[in-house]
Amino acid sequence: MDSPMAKKATKPEEEDRLSVLPDDVLLSILRKVDISTAARTSSLSTRWRQLPWLLPELNIDVSCFLPAPRSDPIEANDMQEAMVALTKATRSLLSKPHRGSTTTRLDLVIYLINTFLSDLGPLVGDAVDCGLLKDLDLTIHDGTDALDRNEEYMLQRAQDIYGFFTAYPSVLHCLTKLSLYNVCFSELDINRVLFDSCKELKHLFLIYCDTGRHTLCKIDAPNSKLSVLEIHFCRFEMLELVCLPKLEKLTWYHWLSEYSPLLLCYVPSLGELELSSALTLKHVPFKLSEVLHGTTSIHTLTLDFQGEKLWMQPEMKQLCTAFNKLRKLSVCGIFVEFDIIWTTAFLVAAPSIEILCIEVLDHDTCGWDENYNRKLLFADRKNPEWEMDSHSSKNWLLKELQISGFRPLEQQFTFIRALLERAPNLQTIVLKGDIECVWDCVALTRESLFPKSEADQEMVVRRITDGKPLPRVIFHE
Repeated sequence: MDSPMAKKATKPEEEDRLSVLPDDVLLSILRKVDISTAARTSSLSTRWRQLPWLLPELNIDVSCFLPAPRSDPIEANDMQEAMVALTKATRSLLSKPHRGSTTTRLDLVIYLINTFLSDLGPLVGDAVDCGLLKDLDLTIHDGTDALDRNEEYMLQRAQDIYGFFTAYPSVLHCLTKLSLYNVCFSELDINRVLFDSCKELKHLFLIYCDTGRHTLCKIDAPNSKLSVLEIHFCRFEMLELVCLPKLEKLTWYHWLSEYSPLLLCYVPSLGELELSSALTLKHVPFKLSEVLHGTTSIHTLTLDFQGEKLWMQPEMKQLCTAFNKLRKLSVCGIFVEFDIIWTTAFLVAAPSIEILCIEVLDHDTCGWDENYNRKLLFADRKNPEWEMDSHSSKNWLLKELQISGFRPLEQQFTFIRALLERAPNLQTIVLKGDIECVWDCVALTRESLFPKSEADQEMVVRRITDGKPLPRVIFHE
């Protein structure tokens, strides 16, 4: 018969190595897997059984319950079954008898189909009322075919969402982030639905939304806590931010309006602004100073032209007031054949800039098939012609220059030398390779011109310095 000591010696060998780890380590592992995988671990052993209910943050995403490979668009039956599984998982993970601790945050990504909102509403509402849930990040996604998303469809989505908010007010007490896809607010007041109702909302993400095709959207929410607003592919003719006193960051990716897409009225806390779009044939370049009129607190600005003609008119001193506190400027999507010396106009308008990031783009047909004729949609690419201030002798505070898409072209060397003459505090120059492209485009098949060898990099440094002392140059492919 084995002695007690022998039994004790063999016990650790009989247990798997993961199960002997402390709870905080195992929970850290579970945070890195999707919720369906985390839930399945509860069946591994008694040691793992309660761990999913101890997670302080839950990410329940409907995509984790879809079959693989995923179809595009998602089949209606697949969406239905995925939402059934998601509802079951949510019911289990938010169940009061099972929860071992408060959920500080729930990231919930769902499809707006059938009656699932009325199934999920009571589950989330009860968790809030019982003090088990503090913050909710809700994404109402859309997996349907784009051809089926007409205005009537988008209007109905708005009605369903507002009905959900009205029926389950407890949910709104913890709703801090909301992402909406394909919603039309033409028959509902967007201020009432998103700001009067969602009083705790701090982050709003709108994708393919509108207030009626090509109409003005006004947001007037003096009591709102919203600090981040992201807008992607929305069909507003113009977005007028009448009053958003807590707004700190605004991103607008690809606008469809013919003229200036944005008017900033009372946004005293706005510090970060990102504007990204390609100029099409129907777009008219606008004055950035008119968009930024009344703003004085922007410290980080990103302007992205997506490899096309500039969508802003030449300006310099008109931007001084809005650029008064600007510290970091990123000018992205500059077509590779363009000069970049014109970007120094921003340094004249904002000599306080400490970090300047330039992104040169050499992607001709991103996102389009090989038979696509870009001239049917986009304006001819013309080198920016801005009048430069050659009389000013004021030095700039620039400390760091970054150039993505760098290649040993004379216009890039000329630009760097011009900065060196006026930026005595420049400490670091970072030269990066081409931007990684998610689309199939011609640039992916070309050989990179970025200097990789030590000899090529030394040659670049010599052409920049012309024998003069130089800040530290970092090459990053």
